[in-house]
Amino acid sequence: MPLNKVRAFLDEHHTKYMVISHSKAYTAQGIAAIAHIPGRELAKTVIVKLDGALSMAVLPASYQVDVLALKKAVGVKDVSLASEREFKQHFPDCETGAMPPFGNLYGIPVYVDETLTRDSEIAFNAGTHLELIRMSCGDFERLVKPTVLRFSTRHSGPFDREPQQVL
Repeated sequence: MPLNKVRAFLDEHHTKYMVISHSKAYTAQGIAAIAHIPGRELAKTVIVKLDGALSMAVLPASYQVDVLALKKAVGVKDVSLASEREFKQHFPDCETGAMPPFGNLYGIPVYVDETLTRDSEIAFNAGTHLELIRMSCGDFERLVKPTVLRFSTRHSGPFDREPQQVL
């Protein structure tokens, strides 16, 4: 079970976190809406190829990867989105599209968009389309040691807004 790998890693490092269960959802913005989490606090993991090597680009759900900005920020010649066929075997314990942003657990470099570091907490897929983990950004950075860069642009759409309070 994917959650166990992430949980074990967090527990081994004495990290506080919360598991959030939600109904099945496949898009980061849809998950943010279901879980009542602002899109800027839900980290989505996009698998990219940087000069042919797989990497994780981690950014807020309400943003999208700016390929040209990522290319410039990382200093590579070629950036492209990886296809499912190219990365699926690297995450055998995860549902496709629900990879946690812990590239260190999978031997893949992690690039985090600086917009994720503006809030004190982040949430992210825990390997399934049914569970999130919420933890402090500081703990995430301490454990993953990502390279923090600016490489995203904001989506414009219905999920950009903050979730409505349900009474």
